[in-house]
Amino acid sequence: MTTVKKKLYFASDVHLGVPSYEKSLEREKLLVNWLDQIAEDAEAVYLVGDLFDFWFEYKHAIPRGFARIQGKIAELTDKGIPVHLFTGNHDMWIFDYLPKELGVQLHREPVQIEFEGKKLFIGHGDGLGPGDHGYKFLKKIFASKLCQWLFARIHPNLGIGIANYWSAKSRKSTGNQDAVFLGEDKEWLAIYCKEILQQEHFDYFVFGHRHLPLIIDLEQASTYINLGDWISYFTYGEFDGTNFHLKQYPSNTSYIPVNRKN
Repeated sequence: MTTVKKKLYFASDVHLGVPSYEKSLEREKLLVNWLDQIAEDAEAVYLVGDLFDFWFEYKHAIPRGFARIQGKIAELTDKGIPVHLFTGNHDMWIFDYLPKELGVQLHREPVQIEFEGKKLFIGHGDGLGPGDHGYKFLKKIFASKLCQWLFARIHPNLGIGIANYWSAKSRKSTGNQDAVFLGEDKEWLAIYCKEILQQEHFDYFVFGHRHLPLIIDLEQASTYINLGDWISYFTYGEFDGTNFHLKQYPSNTSYIPVNRKN
């Protein structure tokens, strides 16, 4: 009997809920199909932030929709496949509902893991590295218990409506800035990885948030990988313990990021 070699799988920035119900549902079904496919050999699945474009858990209410992805995640965890869910800058108000109901392991900060002798540093990526002081300040406000308590006082119909409007307006004003390659010496998450390497070695740094698939070789035989998104690129990470591949769904072929194209 042939033993299937287990792998780690990574995806980020699905932003379910935008730009429309129809487009979001289309992407949700694709993500569910991908999870179905990888369940055969997944040691663990890492959803590295911004699964939802907005999420807030009231005491007795959650955002409407997303039943398919929630059901599929629960199915995976029921089978004993660990699913790690990272909060991103759009869904930082995930609290205890998804861990309790779906069995996910929730992470608000980057995590360090070891798999087949390789060390990985995994996180969403927002607020890390140099610059972006305005967002870092705003993140502290949104992460505060007072801010969360105040928002919970707003009726869900109004609160979720305001959040969805704000998110759409923000995306319209910034356009596709998140997916513009800055150059290997200016990519702020790559700079952050280099700073970490001064203290401790990791074979791979895996992030989302940038919405741009990237593979950047660092010093000390280390690699920074940005997972891209499931809005424009539909890219995901696959690590078999030896090699880390950035692939595109549904073709499941290797994706060559812009910084590696001739």
